[in-house]
Amino acid sequence: MPYTPDADDVVARGRRLGVDVGSVRVGLATSDPDGLIATPVATLPRATATKGRLPSDIAQVVLEVQERGVGVVYVGLPMHLSGTEGAASEAARAYAVQLAQAIAPVTVRLVDERMSTVSAHHALQASGRSGRRHRQVVDQAAAVVILQYALDAERAMGRRPGEPVVVERAAGEDDASGAAGHGTTVE
Repeated sequence: MPYTPDADDVVARGRRLGVDVGSVRVGLATSDPDGLIATPVATLPRATATKGRLPSDIAQVVLEVQERGVGVVYVGLPMHLSGTEGAASEAARAYAVQLAQAIAPVTVRLVDERMSTVSAHHALQASGRSGRRHRQVVDQAAAVVILQYALDAERAMGRRPGEPVVVERAAGEDDASGAAGHGTTVE
């Protein structure tokens, strides 16, 4: 059976945001409106949720999405070299779900980020940054690697790469199209 893309798979012009989720920091990168090149934006400290409020890092990502008019967010999904998922994958999935709920109807997609941090370290080292100064920007650089991979995949495949994060909406809650949900399903 041939692959038929749904609305979230269609590549449209607009900015994209790449997110590298770590246990201590979150790296952000953005693209130009044509989706050609990824550039670093910020490194945010990870925060924990306070009762009834979004964690400050997710709130900052929401603000970036709104201010930049982002059409899709790619969150890196850490995988073992064997292709299996571990605890870091579970944490990235949970983060992606929380982000998708906060920015709906903007699409959030999980993309394989194997070796993104290693690639970021190599790029920083090649640029002459000392190892001690890597920590300050490695998450941004990893977000650039994640986003550039997604941008290159969009051009190569003609559709959005990765796994959509589907968030079921509460009963009676719709977006402008009348659809009842979007992204990786959360029960």
